[in-house]
Amino acid sequence: MADFSVAEAKARLSELIERAEKGEGVVITRHGKPVVELRPLAAAPRRITQAELDRLAEQRKAIVRKSGGPNAVDLIRGVREDGWL
Repeated sequence: MADFSVAEAKARLSELIERAEKGEGVVITRHGKPVVELRPLAAAPRRITQAELDRLAEQRKAIVRKSGGPNAVDLIRGVREDGWL
């Protein structure tokens, strides 16, 4: 892990950001005491698009149709009719 004073960090900020992005520990000090650590942000999870959700819903419906089994509504209705809910 490399330490840099605030003055050094101001002069070399782009370089320090690149080093941190590559995984190198970068600490900025003030009066010799560590105050900031530069490190890359964790990758954000990819958001699922509406088109992908729609496609998954269609795939689920196709599986239920092929299986010939009851859908969730029918299952819940049956449980209620049998007095379980």
